[in-house]
Amino acid sequence: MLKTSLKLLQKIEDNGFQAYIVGGFVRDYYLKKRSIDVDICTNATPYDLSKIFKEALLPNEQYGSVSLIYKRIRFEITTWRKEIRYEDRKPIEIEYINDLIMDLKRRDFTINTLCMNSKGEIIDELDGIHDIENKIIRIIEDPIIKLKEDPLRILRAIRFATILDFAIEPALKEAIKKQGYILKKLSYTRKKEELTRIFASPNVQYGIKLMQELGLAEYLELQNLDKIKIVDDVLGMWAQVDVMDLYPFNKTEQEIINKVNKVLTLSILNSHTLYKYGLYITSIAANIKGIPKYKVVSIYDGLKIKSRNEIKITAQQLCELLRRPPGRWITKIYNELETKIINNELENDEQTLKNYIINMDKIHTLE
Repeated sequence: MLKTSLKLLQKIEDNGFQAYIVGGFVRDYYLKKRSIDVDICTNATPYDLSKIFKEALLPNEQYGSVSLIYKRIRFEITTWRKEIRYEDRKPIEIEYINDLIMDLKRRDFTINTLCMNSKGEIIDELDGIHDIENKIIRIIEDPIIKLKEDPLRILRAIRFATILDFAIEPALKEAIKKQGYILKKLSYTRKKEELTRIFASPNVQYGIKLMQELGLAEYLELQNLDKIKIVDDVLGMWAQVDVMDLYPFNKTEQEIINKVNKVLTLSILNSHTLYKYGLYITSIAANIKGIPKYKVVSIYDGLKIKSRNEIKITAQQLCELLRRPPGRWITKIYNELETKIINNELENDEQTLKNYIINMDKIHTLE
């Protein structure tokens, strides 16, 4: 990816413009971390770029950016600019400029201002390397103004501190404490994106500590943040903070969170619980409860069936065996078979099941 990125820079330079890889990719490259998102900054305008790259997608003139698929890799190329006016955390008025340093100053943190030229050399105009070496998250220029421009920077600061295990610079910390309330201006979608990255980090305990220390739980409306148990599944984290009616979760996420919370009210090591909710859900709940996973896995592996379709008699065989047309009675039989098999009271063998069903039919009606 780096080789292709440098070729892209060279192509822009060959057309008389300056261009650099900027931001997270360069930061991670310096830290020897893998990164797949490459952002390019340049003094070429979107119009200029559309002339250089015929395959460029329609430029977003409002933000001065162009999306480009170059040698099968997607790039975002942004023209150097200054943002004159913000509204709802979005720059609604920009001006193209021919000044790299001024463009870098509009960004959020010093660690994200490193650039790389077409020769692969790192350029550090705002002491980003100093802060990386000292493991500091420092905002560029006045933190009060920067946070007001874009409240998402509060969560981004915590996210970077969490993932990189960096400290937040004292002045930025104080600004966040004073202005935490501006998080209410953000959409729940944007907040969820950042919080999910924090919750998914192996260093999540530190991220939670920062949110508590900075007094953000109230503004993020995260219930029980002080009681949350660290688990290795991000939905297991979300299940504990009671925000289903606020934050946007897709249907699958909602189902998982609801099931986890239901299992937390049940006996997790019960065979019926494991059978009904499956290993994934019960493992999350067990993790929250502090139950070792090996205990859950041991009981689950011992189940004679993991789902109804493993019962070794089909609905058609039931109808033929009992000479009955299909009906609700089939569900009643399967419910009983499930219970008996899970309780180890009945072998999951076709002939054994047939014998049991014939005797069961003699005892009570199935209609």
